[in-house]
Amino acid sequence: MSGVLFVTDPLTGLQGDIDAGIGLMSATQDLGLDVWCCEPEELAVVDGQVRAHARRILLRPRATNGDHRWIVDPTWWDELGTAVVDVASFEVVHLRIDPPVDARYLHTTYLLDLVERAGTRVINRPEGIRAMHEKLVALQFPELCPATYVGADPLALRSFVSRVGTAVVKPVDGFAGIGVWLVHDDRSAVALLESATHGGRRHVIAQQYLPAVARGNKRLFLLDGEIVGAVLRRPAVDDFRIGPPVAPAEIDADDRAIVGALGPVLRAHGLVIAGLDVIDGRLIEVNVTCPGGMHKTDALLGTRLSHTIVSHLFEGAFV
Repeated sequence: MSGVLFVTDPLTGLQGDIDAGIGLMSATQDLGLDVWCCEPEELAVVDGQVRAHARRILLRPRATNGDHRWIVDPTWWDELGTAVVDVASFEVVHLRIDPPVDARYLHTTYLLDLVERAGTRVINRPEGIRAMHEKLVALQFPELCPATYVGADPLALRSFVSRVGTAVVKPVDGFAGIGVWLVHDDRSAVALLESATHGGRRHVIAQQYLPAVARGNKRLFLLDGEIVGAVLRRPAVDDFRIGPPVAPAEIDADDRAIVGALGPVLRAHGLVIAGLDVIDGRLIEVNVTCPGGMHKTDALLGTRLSHTIVSHLFEGAFV
């Protein structure tokens, strides 16, 4: 089948003005390819063949607005029809459901393994997503990261906070800034860490807080392990967590060293699209499940990251 299938969360829940998956859909449409979508629950295996109850859509026009949001209609697509399709008949399948990598996510990857074995490219590769936990993979490169502790024991975490002064604490299975804590070396630390770990029953990641974040958290956009763009994001005035992109970012020697170490690993696992978060030359996180930020950056800076990615997939450069 001529076209590209996007396995997504419900379309009605996606934000047409900022969602990276929609940016990839728009670029796919601009390339003259049909855009099809389905949800994980619409996948099934019948006689060894992965099928989907999918809908073909047409994205409505969009325009830049001078910031990181596109101007789009509230309903940003029109449905052109539905069909039960052989997923392996598509030229490319994008896995674009949001983390965490829970049972729903894992079950979807196992079904898409069958699609890949049938010869269709799945972006990102399901095996790679399972192999490289995006919150923990950075720990394979401790020399590139700030001081980090992973565990569930509030008292051990308290000792780590005392050593580094202030720490950012987040759940191992977290995403989108949910459940992230800024813990200081003070009397409130133990109570906060008990809450963060659910009383010692949930693993969290604690990383030394880097004050240089005020100058920006750099998102490096990687395509097949190579940098294709970078943007700065900063905390909001009243929130320590990172906000939307605000300015272009200069790529420096530290960035190149980080990518030089991670690039071959990402390529080996078929993680074509990735977003690295870097603060003050230190690697914070490796986003591979549903890498975002490209569509926002394209709107803000006038770049064409989404088009670069989609065009690359159809140039034969992807292996």
